Amino acid sequence: MLQCYLSITPGADPVGLREQCYTVPGFFGMQRCIGPHKKQAGPRAGQRPTPGGFPLAFYAQYVRGGHAMSVADRLFGRRLATYEEEEQRVGPLAGIPLLGLDALSSSAYGPEAALTLLLPLGALGVRYMLPITTVIVGLLLLIYLSYRQTIAAYPSGGGSYTVAKENLGTRAGLIAAVALMLDYILNVAVGISAGGGALVSALPQLQPYTLPLCLAVLALITFVNLRGVRESGLAFMLPTYLFIGCILMVLAIGVVKTLLGAGHPAPVVAPPALPPATTAVSMWLLLRAFANGCTAMTGVEAVSNGVSAFRSPAAVQARRTLTAIVGILIVLLAGITFLARAYGIGATTPGRTGYESVLSQLVAAVVGRSFFYYLTIGALLVVLALSANTSFAGFPRLCQVIARDDFLPNAFAHRGRRLVFSLGIYALAGCAAVLLIAFGGITDRLIPLFAVGALLAFTVSQAGMVAHWWRTGGRHARRHLLVNGIGAAATGLTLAVVLVAKFTEGAWITLLLIPTLLVIFSRVHRHYAHVDREIACVEPLNLIDLRKPIVVVPIRGWDMPAHKALRFALKLSADVYAVQIRTDESGEDLRDRWAEFVEAPAHAAGLAPPHLDVIPSPYRRLFSLLFDYIGRLKKEHPDRQIAVIVPELVEHRWYHYLLHNQRAQVLKTLLMLHGGQRVVVINVPWYLTA
Repeated sequence: MLQCYLSITPGADPVGLREQCYTVPGFFGMQRCIGPHKKQAGPRAGQRPTPGGFPLAFYAQYVRGGHAMSVADRLFGRRLATYEEEEQRVGPLAGIPLLGLDALSSSAYGPEAALTLLLPLGALGVRYMLPITTVIVGLLLLIYLSYRQTIAAYPSGGGSYTVAKENLGTRAGLIAAVALMLDYILNVAVGISAGGGALVSALPQLQPYTLPLCLAVLALITFVNLRGVRESGLAFMLPTYLFIGCILMVLAIGVVKTLLGAGHPAPVVAPPALPPATTAVSMWLLLRAFANGCTAMTGVEAVSNGVSAFRSPAAVQARRTLTAIVGILIVLLAGITFLARAYGIGATTPGRTGYESVLSQLVAAVVGRSFFYYLTIGALLVVLALSANTSFAGFPRLCQVIARDDFLPNAFAHRGRRLVFSLGIYALAGCAAVLLIAFGGITDRLIPLFAVGALLAFTVSQAGMVAHWWRTGGRHARRHLLVNGIGAAATGLTLAVVLVAKFTEGAWITLLLIPTLLVIFSRVHRHYAHVDREIACVEPLNLIDLRKPIVVVPIRGWDMPAHKALRFALKLSADVYAVQIRTDESGEDLRDRWAEFVEAPAHAAGLAPPHLDVIPSPYRRLFSLLFDYIGRLKKEHPDRQIAVIVPELVEHRWYHYLLHNQRAQVLKTLLMLHGGQRVVVINVPWYLTA
């Protein structure tokens, strides 16, 4: 149970303070009187008021078991009030690492994924990267323009789900939501795995510990996000901006060297020689390379889903953040592709001896293997591992929006102690952990699924915006409709290409997962609709034929919990039935002392004494005999309610519960499941002090 206290600084002016006893909120709606203590007469000037009129500094000081801070407070920070949400919101500076790590880190593996498929073309494959990257950059610009319009039209957030649901119908919205959820989950698993794989490549002695390293990074990101939105954004600022600064510096130096070298710069460290061509150029090969390169577009949608994370004006801050993320990503993609062609850098075969990432080759070719090389590669490793943070910012918010529409359990819509949607964070971490464990920390097989979810969400969202502008009209509506229409067609075509190119590599799994999750969402929504219909009440309070209930008190013997339960029962009704189920292993027989301990005090108080029924149980059955007893009372009194009072011990330490049989908990659960509408379950706790 929580206690609340006010610490008074020595020498403080005591004027306006008074001694009194007061109550503070505790767990499960319970209250406790604490005092006498000193309560400040009122909040000082400029101090935010709190429930009960206590000043904020006082109201926030909770202790558990007499200690100034609980373990949870030390780990995750103090519990935040709802009105402190604005203080936890971020601006563009923290928004880039919070929502942009996924997109920015994709510049490291997007071009390499495309170059890997172009390996059979030899040196010619590097030349084809320029037109492929140009198409990808064009798509990025279309997606950027579309999401800028989405943020302005839907400043409350929700992204693709909200846009599609409101303009194309609920089913389309759920398809977009499922696609995004799969994309977020895969991003966590693939991002952490990529970071772990890069670390193992640099330090091969860590190879046996790949999975533990990945799970440790997942636990770290989960922990940071549970501390709050602001904390996660600030925590990842240093590695994010170090990565951006290092890569931009490498690109700038490389471009200058290329211009000074008339397009043929001399590498400081020569990259591995490109293999000879083994196949001719084909449209199918180029389309597959383009499909792989589209992984560089994942993560762009996170800003539109997380508009609520920004400080006011949220839409303006979100659009600035989106502009910065897309702008930096385009520069990185274009610069890496340009310098890869200038230095003759291609992909090396993953998993084979001599493998080196494209970005590692590029940095070494431009600046050599100096301290700056290791600083850049180190920042890249950290950013790859932390790129999962984008999903931790977007996934819980998406789940919250879906849960508000009753397609996910309502618990996903509730904020935790640090004003984050904790259940969404736990769910994302759990799904990612399952994938990491199932694939041993090596999730390369999941990459074919990676871009499918994002592209499907892009397409549905932009189609929804086309319907939005068509329906609402207004100034510049035709221009906006044209932009979104072109974007929807382009991303739809890209999605078709990716599905065809990657179908046999695993994209077919997405076509199974999406309808499966849609069925689950539909069942959840149907359940909530059924509950709403069943509990809805349009009639005024019915006060006809109010009769006191029949009270049943199951007790094992004469002790303080039984004493407290019978006292409470006699306050409720004159018809009280105490029930003892006696087995061969039972202790005392209550009939021996019932007259002295119960009937005599009841007669002396002018009350009808409780009736005692002792039921023998030679087969040591407890619950079935008690349910038979309650069922018999229900038949004998069809017009009355049955109140079952369950005495229960409440331990001082959680591990003390291991020493008891927990029959009270089992009985309450069974009564809840099988008691029926006429049975009311009342818990009477007896609190142990040691």
